[in-house]
Amino acid sequence: MSATPLLELRGIDKNFGPVQVLRDVAFAAHQGEVTALVGDNGAGKSTLVKCISGIYPIDGGDFLFEGRPVTVGSPRDAAALGIEVVYQDLALCDNLDIVQNMFLGREKKTGLVLDEAGMEQMAAETLAGLSVRTVKSLRQLVASLSGGQRQTVAIAKAVLWNSKLVILDEPTAALGVAQTAQVLELVRRLADNGLAVVLISHNMNDVFAVSDRIAALYLGRMVAQVKTTDITHSQIVELITAGRSGELGLRTENGDNGAGHAELITPGAEQ
Repeated sequence: MSATPLLELRGIDKNFGPVQVLRDVAFAAHQGEVTALVGDNGAGKSTLVKCISGIYPIDGGDFLFEGRPVTVGSPRDAAALGIEVVYQDLALCDNLDIVQNMFLGREKKTGLVLDEAGMEQMAAETLAGLSVRTVKSLRQLVASLSGGQRQTVAIAKAVLWNSKLVILDEPTAALGVAQTAQVLELVRRLADNGLAVVLISHNMNDVFAVSDRIAALYLGRMVAQVKTTDITHSQIVELITAGRSGELGLRTENGDNGAGHAELITPGAEQ
């Protein structure tokens, strides 16, 4: 793992009118690692991802990619850097086959004719590189695939374009036990192949099974980003629900009830 994060956010603010959704958020994702982004509903996870992917412009702070300051003003800018997002709805078309879905909007052409053979070969190589063997035919309609297979196709579509950072939004939601294990194995393989992976999940079992680091959001603030091996399940739950667990999280000048000025504290800091 490189000492320099692939993605680093410093002091990110995001407002919607008078409502401040993200406040002074710091976040980092490293190549070869899975970073789990956790937080309760309304903590700001979706907003943060949409800032990273260029859907929302940031109102303050620094956005660094590969150690360099960058400006991401649109999803096209994010894609050009190598940032891809697989949203929970997967954005797949049931009436198209696997190859057509993987190249949707980015079709390869030879002159004015679609390069069907070239696209099929690239799709096959991408799936093979991820050690995916559950798909019988690349020409299967997506409508005929299981939930786990659909998630696999969506992830393969994201990594097809030489992506460097893949963000996965609840990839195991509504999947059975066997399909969940299949998808988590694929998530781990993405990181092992050198990509930076951000996993958004409410399932703590999934988080602890595949992540290298965990970043916890609480009411729009990043209250901790730590190695998974340095934190317990109960500590993460406390960070998600209260913004603090022992030496980790937020403390306030007016006590622990959340009133007054809040500052981030880290392990070893005086309580």
